[in-house]
Amino acid sequence: MGSERHPPNASYVGAMDLSLLPTCAELFHTAVGTAFADILIDDHRETWPIRSRRFKAFLRRSYYKATGTAPSALAIKMALDQLEARAQFDASERPVHLRVAEHQGRLYLDLANAYWQAVEIASGGWRVIDKPPVRFRRPPGLLPLPLPKRGGSLDTLRHLLNLPSDDDFVLVVAWLLAALRPNGPYPLLAISGEQGSAKTVLCKMLKALIDLNIAPVRALARDERELMIAANNSHVLAFDNVSELAGWLSDALCRIASGGSLAVRQLYTDDEEVLFQAARPILINGIEDVIIRPDLADRAVFVNLPPIGEERRRPEAALWREFERRRPLILGALLDAMVHGLNVRSRMRHDTLPRMADFALWAAACETALWPAGTVGRAYGANRQAAIEGVIEVDPVAACVRNMMSDRQQWSGTASDFLRAADTLHREEVSIRRPDWPRNPRALAGRLRRAQTSLRAIGIHIDFHREGHAGNRMINMYTNISDSVGTVSRVAPVPRRGAQ
Repeated sequence: MGSERHPPNASYVGAMDLSLLPTCAELFHTAVGTAFADILIDDHRETWPIRSRRFKAFLRRSYYKATGTAPSALAIKMALDQLEARAQFDASERPVHLRVAEHQGRLYLDLANAYWQAVEIASGGWRVIDKPPVRFRRPPGLLPLPLPKRGGSLDTLRHLLNLPSDDDFVLVVAWLLAALRPNGPYPLLAISGEQGSAKTVLCKMLKALIDLNIAPVRALARDERELMIAANNSHVLAFDNVSELAGWLSDALCRIASGGSLAVRQLYTDDEEVLFQAARPILINGIEDVIIRPDLADRAVFVNLPPIGEERRRPEAALWREFERRRPLILGALLDAMVHGLNVRSRMRHDTLPRMADFALWAAACETALWPAGTVGRAYGANRQAAIEGVIEVDPVAACVRNMMSDRQQWSGTASDFLRAADTLHREEVSIRRPDWPRNPRALAGRLRRAQTSLRAIGIHIDFHREGHAGNRMINMYTNISDSVGTVSRVAPVPRRGAQ
């Protein structure tokens, strides 16, 4: 038995090891134990999960080139088991990124092309490199970005988008610059408009600039498992034609925008979980504003698209041809702004900051490559104020508090007292008869806590405390008009370099 020869396609791993392992530049594993391999193909490096279809195909191809025969399924399985064990137990741990990454103060954008090139963005400029020091993964559906070109202008992008004002364009560009960063939090970009206002086209173009995918926009996830899979396979999440957001989905989007965690039970197990922890830029479009919960609205930038008149409408195919022709220059202009931001951000200082502080700081660092200092801050502050007003209008509890406090400076009482006062004050109004009006003190207290942030922004503060020997739960409301929108400024003036 010891001297028996094995045919090339038998279930023998040794022969496969001799021909395959020298072509693997490096084996490693991630923090959660997923095994990866760097492989060298045609003078460039590719990184694939060892259990992926692409790596299995690589094994078959290498074995066939070495022996002239196809390996058996068992031989492939045994080789994968051996490689995975070596990656998990004998190799080092390193992170693997999706589309964007940061390493030693430099940012990297995966172009996802056949040569596995990436753009390296540093304070001294940007360049396309062949072997970045970070590793990227390629989920199914990921498509390549064009090689960026220098000398472009973002005015070209403004011409292609159906945006109502320059402030809206400023915020869209700020969102793009934030989405090119590898770490969140990211503001959610909520796009609304009537039928035919090019909402879907806007989402597709923004995603095509930084995270092109075979499915650029998708329907809303039906559960957290679907949402987690989508977030794991795409850097930018774009949801099309949304009519409403369920409470659980609104909370989940908050976690994804801010960098929280999602966990679901692994299929076919009783006690194992699949975890996802990362931040993702999010796009949502719909005819009406679907973000009504204050916590998600506080993380969002809102853009309402105007109708397109017949004299301005153009064939979509012609629009996309122009976009594709100019896309490399637009991407290059965005990269120029990021280089400027890397130079300026270390000198940034702030007086007060809004909810999405990291977004505000990065946008303020990049803006002076494009516009005068303070442009993004003013546009973002006005957008947030309008969003707060919109959230209060659609929340009957918040609207009731605003009406109650319109002619007084303070109100104190229990939740039951508030319900009775609201019933007396608004007996003839429709708001307290709506199905979503709280029907008991506990539900009211929860709604008031959720509305605190929006109400505080218009100068109405709500405190909860216990009072008396019985420890009654009391609600105290008082007005204090103050500037609640954060501002960002720079330590030293940076000369405006003109539109890039």
